[in-house]
Amino acid sequence: MKKLFTLFGLAIALSVQAQSYYVYVTAESEDEVSVVKFDGKKAETIKTIPVGVWPAEIEGPHGITVGPNGEYWYLSLAHGNPYGMLYKFKTGTDELVGTVQLGLFPASMQVSPVTGLLYCVNFNLHGDMVPSTVSVVDVESMTELDQITTGAMPHGSRLSRDGMKHYSVAMMSGELFEIDALDLVVTKKFDLDEASKMLDMDHSKMDHSAMGHNMADKGQKEKAMDHSKMDHSAMGHGAMKHSAFKPTWVSPHPSKDLVYVAGNGADEVLEIDTKTWKATRKFKTDKGPYNIDLSPDGKYMVVSYKSAAKTGIWNLETGEELARLNNSQKVTHGVAVSPDSRYAFVSVEGIADDPGMVDVIDLQTLKVVDTAYLGKQAGGIAFWKVED
Repeated sequence: MKKLFTLFGLAIALSVQAQSYYVYVTAESEDEVSVVKFDGKKAETIKTIPVGVWPAEIEGPHGITVGPNGEYWYLSLAHGNPYGMLYKFKTGTDELVGTVQLGLFPASMQVSPVTGLLYCVNFNLHGDMVPSTVSVVDVESMTELDQITTGAMPHGSRLSRDGMKHYSVAMMSGELFEIDALDLVVTKKFDLDEASKMLDMDHSKMDHSAMGHNMADKGQKEKAMDHSKMDHSAMGHGAMKHSAFKPTWVSPHPSKDLVYVAGNGADEVLEIDTKTWKATRKFKTDKGPYNIDLSPDGKYMVVSYKSAAKTGIWNLETGEELARLNNSQKVTHGVAVSPDSRYAFVSVEGIADDPGMVDVIDLQTLKVVDTAYLGKQAGGIAFWKVED
């Protein structure tokens, strides 16, 4: 009987080891998208897909996502003339099957499994600091249906777990927006600078023991607020401030009415209750939190620390940072957690002529287990599939 259980355990271990994980990753300074495979031990780029239509200039593939059924992947080419583009590809063959023009510097995006529509933020990196938009696209016909006005430099386009609400943050105006995915209107707006400040003042909501060494950094916690204003009242949006919080990403919880917002300028992540529309917790991070992904089992929050060239792994139940890992080189970018909550795939841009990289982190051992190399300035990353 003991031998039988041993053989059974060995069979399970071999089954797990036999699984391979695949992600799509952009190389923004190469006009390429790479397919990275990780077989449980080794990570490698197995395919490189040239993208763009102008050989003489860098068009900047930035945002990338795989549709809910896994049949297609979508890519935003940020640098257009004058606007950017959305491209639709068939997964596996990576055949281009459709394009549509969006707004200025389209960035991150997702497709709702309920509406079937794609929602892409138009970051407007090179334009004036004025309210920009979220493009809504029918991916069957590749037609832009609407542009919904939000804030200045919107980023972090993500959908709620039921696909009925779209969330994005405006980096320069410091706001969190909720859009009804069916009605295509902004239903809620939240001032993240004020929320961060109020949460600092309300000490009853701060769990000092759970935050550990991160809450000791009072110098970062008490950053000066910049309340200078820009008058955009003629545009119907009132006065707009320059955000000190500088949100760059929002990630909804897989089972609760919560979203997590990266404050790139404040070195913190805020937890927001989307029912009460209040900030409930603060996580003090290393420098420059940029992207966030949550494990599907709801246990972990993985945060890329862009300025620190590190990745933080947090226990969402206790609020404790379990690990702060060095990435393979500087400028950490995107995060994608596998559907089985086992691995986090982190894109690392590099500097100048450095190659882009994808670090694979084992969420059980809390270690970087391998690294894949790709083109320069690895950025957007999207999980594709797990294969036996």
